[in-house]
Amino acid sequence: MVDYLANTEINSQRIAAVENCFGTSGQPLAVPGRVLLGEGILTKECRKKAKPRIFFLFNDILVYGSIVINKRKYSSQHIIPLDEVTLESLPDTLQMKNRWMIKTAKKSFVVAAASLTERKEWINHLEECIRHLLSKTGQQPPTEHAAPWIPDKATDICMRCTHTKFSALTRRHHCRKCGFVVCGDCSRQRFLMPRLSSKPLRVCNLCYKQLMAEKKESEDLHGLTKPAHSPLGGYEPSSGDDSDRSDEEKLEEWSTGAEFYADEVWSSFRS
Repeated sequence: MVDYLANTEINSQRIAAVENCFGTSGQPLAVPGRVLLGEGILTKECRKKAKPRIFFLFNDILVYGSIVINKRKYSSQHIIPLDEVTLESLPDTLQMKNRWMIKTAKKSFVVAAASLTERKEWINHLEECIRHLLSKTGQQPPTEHAAPWIPDKATDICMRCTHTKFSALTRRHHCRKCGFVVCGDCSRQRFLMPRLSSKPLRVCNLCYKQLMAEKKESEDLHGLTKPAHSPLGGYEPSSGDDSDRSDEEKLEEWSTGAEFYADEVWSSFRS
């Protein structure tokens, strides 16, 4: 592994450069023992459309954010502890190739690399970091994962009642439990899911019934339990939601045509 790089000047400089790019909107990233392994731009499947996001792989966390000016300014920083992550390979679609899913108890989402080689490199290094971190802490791999949100464009009708058609007046909503795209009538309920939020979240009617049944069963058998917390103290899940607003203005500042993955963008992983 690369733990021997933790106290080197070059590692400190690399981490400081990432912190500077996020500025005051990001959280401090320099902590004892942390090593920046690699970085690159991946395409992230968002609610409305797939968008480029900058990703930084450290030996204990994965950081990503929106690109304002590449190599100079990023925003909407998200920090994911690697001991909470599991990966799932996904088949290609017409819209996205070289895909895989990053799954955690709080959020799961799909990303894609520019090539099969980059995809393999990302997955191999992610898996190696996760194995190394779990072996150091003695933790077991996580078994609970949040459902990824199904993109808005995947359906024109509610995925629960299957008859309500979406339009400018009939909005799409997402169930926070199953990730389905649903109408308002099919998602009037709210349920507290501490792993996802401290506030009750919108869920579809079917998931609400299942969650209420599970809650009653749990209270009958064990009583109320406190939510589990990440062993990485001092970290919020992110510094803000991954904005689904248009990135067109940002792209004009750094994009070179339609090619997001120029050779100089990718930084080889340190080993």
